[in-house]
Amino acid sequence: MTSSRLAGKIALVTGAGRGIGRAIAHALASEGAVVALTARTLAEIEREAEAIRAGGGKAAYFVGDVTDQRQVESMVAGVLKQYGTIDILVNNAGVGVFRPVSELSVAEFDTMWNVNMRGVFLVTKAVLPAMRKAQTGTIVNIASLAGKNAVKGGAGYSATKWALRGFGASLMLEVRDDNIRVVTICPGSVDTGFYAGGKKGPAITQPSDVAETVLFAVTAPARTMVSEIDIRPTRPS
Repeated sequence: MTSSRLAGKIALVTGAGRGIGRAIAHALASEGAVVALTARTLAEIEREAEAIRAGGGKAAYFVGDVTDQRQVESMVAGVLKQYGTIDILVNNAGVGVFRPVSELSVAEFDTMWNVNMRGVFLVTKAVLPAMRKAQTGTIVNIASLAGKNAVKGGAGYSATKWALRGFGASLMLEVRDDNIRVVTICPGSVDTGFYAGGKKGPAITQPSDVAETVLFAVTAPARTMVSEIDIRPTRPS
């Protein structure tokens, strides 16, 4: 069953095959958006697109690696060719390796920066011309409370999320005159396979909670921009 708050809107969600990205894709579709799911793993996004369609929603999938400029440009071009525009971009794809700096490899550090920051830059840059042409759009960046607070064993990951918050805040100032909103969402530990600090269970934030927060941001009145939102458990265990 779908509602219509986002009827006619085209939403592109990166890292949409699992966890938070999957929940966001399903939530946007439940509100009537046509969702373009992207990730590197075909089987995952194909499965989720089929699940959305089976539930009465509209979805398509586009395989691509957000760290690869050519793949990103091809992916975005494919969405634009099929749908004509992109109204909502959710930069969700992310990776994290949690070890002390002395044990973190250069390759692991580079991978986090490539996915968590370069990927956001490449996808955003590819989508912006369509949003500017339409003079409307919302860009949602999934950051983390690790981008505001020091995390023991998380220096590399935390640094990418601090950078993402700076990127989003600066981007907002660049595009707001084009009627484009930029929202940064900072969840704490979320109950996914990605990382939850060893925490599980009903008290911890769920992927669906982050998805509901995205819906709150993208369905706000057009004249209003919620620029940054923190998410944490009401009653931590």
